[in-house]
Amino acid sequence: MTQNPFGEGGFDLGAMLEQAQQLQAQLMSTQAELASTLIEGTAGGVTVQISGTGDLTAVTVAPGSFDGTDAESLADLGDLVVAAFRDAKAKADAAASAALGPMAGVLGGALGGGDAPRNPLGDGSTGG
Repeated sequence: MTQNPFGEGGFDLGAMLEQAQQLQAQLMSTQAELASTLIEGTAGGVTVQISGTGDLTAVTVAPGSFDGTDAESLADLGDLVVAAFRDAKAKADAAASAALGPMAGVLGGALGGGDAPRNPLGDGSTGG
């Protein structure tokens, strides 16, 4: 067998390694940028602030919004903190997806990515 299995031009491992290193540097830069981004979410009289990576950094409750001596009011406050966090987290996830999306496309193409595991039997099922 004298033919090159990678085509006529050969397999350039050096170029592939260089591209992987560039992609890694870009990914690290994007992740650092996301970590320093602050995103707010709100629900009722509650505002939370999280980093672009999802770390909770602040919670603000509007003055006079809740009665600190009423159990039901405090339970509502807890629910609103959770809802405000979910709002901020959805925004952070969307920002991360937008920032990292182009890199995922490069990785998917380079690694032969796909949505579902491939079935070696080729019968259309995903093996589940």
